[in-house]
Amino acid sequence: MRIRTSLAVATAAGAVALGAFAVPAAHADETPNAAAKVSSYLKDVKADAAAKAGAKAGRSGVRYVDGDVTIDKVTVNGNQDIVAGTSAVKTVNIYVTATDPSGIYDAYAMLWHGTDIDDPDGVDGYVLPEQEADCDNWSATSATCKLTLKVDPKSDLWDSSLAGKWNVYAGALGNDGDLMDDDAYKNVWIKRAAQITSMNASPEPVKKGKTITATANLSRASWSYLKYYGYGSQSVQLQFAKSGSSTYTTVKTVKTSSTGALKTTATANASGTWRFYFPKNGTTSAATSAGDYVAVN
Repeated sequence: MRIRTSLAVATAAGAVALGAFAVPAAHADETPNAAAKVSSYLKDVKADAAAKAGAKAGRSGVRYVDGDVTIDKVTVNGNQDIVAGTSAVKTVNIYVTATDPSGIYDAYAMLWHGTDIDDPDGVDGYVLPEQEADCDNWSATSATCKLTLKVDPKSDLWDSSLAGKWNVYAGALGNDGDLMDDDAYKNVWIKRAAQITSMNASPEPVKKGKTITATANLSRASWSYLKYYGYGSQSVQLQFAKSGSSTYTTVKTVKTSSTGALKTTATANASGTWRFYFPKNGTTSAATSAGDYVAVN
């Protein structure tokens, strides 16, 4: 839902809300009450915009009329997937570029997971900004505003079912009080971190034309239990780079066991480094094992 309004002046309540908005937002807890938190944030956005517009106008009361501010571009995490493990907090920057004939005063953004921002049962995850936006007014009418969010797997990502597509809320406030916001301006993917451990290729050394056996384990983060568990029945590539080269080629593709174990064989025709590579999917990040060098005699 796109909303385009003009918030000409502020009420006393709006000024109070502005003070609350400036405090860093709390992270989500382990309860699926995200809809209420998101609704509260959106109300604060409107109150903040009204307060700022009112401060410039020097009048009391609020009136809404059609505005002409536009959101031109939103970039989240450098257009890369957001990958979260089990403990490390991921800092994510959102840049909102907007234009208004009067110039841009402020911007807003957050991430939310679900199907309908207006439905109490339609939102089950959210991440709010740590502070107000830092805007770079690079022309008289346009600005790019930076907002910083911290994605914490110990609180924001309270269940592994939150992995996958998230929505990006974005809003921009013009100097004349025009407010444009979009509940789902674009999508971003927050994914469970994967890792490939215990890589081993043997025997070492090996005679040319003989068989080597490669083993490893693929696992991914569980946000529900904050541990890594084996990722079963997944396609993983066995890759090889000849000695002196940094370019890997895929030798074969194999499936992990039900527990994430990898074991396969290949013919050793030259000295070089062997590794496993797991391509990303809709819920899980890509992963690459450490390389294991095998000399061929």
